[in-house]
Amino acid sequence: MVKAGQRLRSQRLKKGLTLEEVSKATKIKVPFLLAIEKGEYQKLPPATYAQGFVKNYAGFLGMSEREISAIFRREYDEEKVVKVLPEGLLKRGDFPLKRFRLQQATKLIIFIFIILLGYILFQYRYAIIDPPVQIDSPNENEVVFSQTIAVAGRTDPNASVFVNGDPASLDSNGNFKKALTVFTGKTTITIKVINYFGRETVVERHIEVK
Repeated sequence: MVKAGQRLRSQRLKKGLTLEEVSKATKIKVPFLLAIEKGEYQKLPPATYAQGFVKNYAGFLGMSEREISAIFRREYDEEKVVKVLPEGLLKRGDFPLKRFRLQQATKLIIFIFIILLGYILFQYRYAIIDPPVQIDSPNENEVVFSQTIAVAGRTDPNASVFVNGDPASLDSNGNFKKALTVFTGKTTITIKVINYFGRETVVERHIEVK
């Protein structure tokens, strides 16, 4: 079946008209006239304007506007005319919309999977690494002048903290503090943190009591 653009081109050539002459008479740009004749509808403006161009072109050439417009509408498939997409995504004027949607859906699924995996790894990170511990006091090799010393620091709020074997209280932010009685001379304070996966971190502080 002869396409609308082929009929228009054939009639134009019979009348001995150039595209420039048709453009001047119809006010339709030459690139649009050429796209119509070649059936490259993806290079045309949206459907309403494209149909108007075809109708005016046919009327100028003395052809049946109704017949040419009907042929054009059958050929024109808006799902395949993705004018706003880069030319690199188009192939022979026919963009595989279903493939594009499938690719977008696949990318979205992969993105969600990565986010979910990252969340799971973050939540269960202490199953494979030891819980972090920061000791604020006492400092290593600190000299103190009291037999009561405060052991304080921060760790995972879901962990358990032991100072010299005795449990220390832990708030919702992971802060802990334990008052410890020490004796004159050099002593070692052992802070042990155990998380709910059984992973543990041990930190020692060596102090001198005077």
